[in-house]
Amino acid sequence: MADHALDEIGPRLKGWRQKRGLTLEELSALTDISPSTISRLEAGKRAPNLELVVPLARALRLELDDLVPRAVPDPRVRTVIKRVDQVVFEQLSPDASPSQAAKVTFPPPQPGLVVDPRVHDGYEWLYVLTGRLRLVLGEHDIVMGPGEAAEFDTRTPHWLQSAGPGPAEILAIFSKQGKRIHLRAKPAG
Repeated sequence: MADHALDEIGPRLKGWRQKRGLTLEELSALTDISPSTISRLEAGKRAPNLELVVPLARALRLELDDLVPRAVPDPRVRTVIKRVDQVVFEQLSPDASPSQAAKVTFPPPQPGLVVDPRVHDGYEWLYVLTGRLRLVLGEHDIVMGPGEAAEFDTRTPHWLQSAGPGPAEILAIFSKQGKRIHLRAKPAG
């Protein structure tokens, strides 16, 4: 545990004691730890240890995490880039996140490209960053430009592609299920 985390235990202990409306003497009576020891812990003049912190946490009806701060990990996400055919997916969230974010770049439309709607579990939100995006969603065939957003249930047959003339770049956020493999949808009858 880093020294700064240990330094935070005393002020947290004092804050919780005061929040619970307890005096040093009342907390001492609940824990059999002397008021002076608790006072020194709160002031940072005594090093915390489990023999002291555990009974104090119990008496204050807290989890240890309430007194011992967790280390905050580096929040930066290691970007992973994947290519599927000519579409570039830049993963912007860790695999463990409940929501997934990606920057997706669709190449310019190819002649003879077949609209092939897919379905999968989940929900998706997208925002067009650059270019023009063609979104086929159920019976809708929409062209979106920069600054436009869309949100939809991914169990509705959908298909995305650049509407040209150049590539289209979007920011997409979808539920964890949206990362699953796409299933081929039957064409609308």
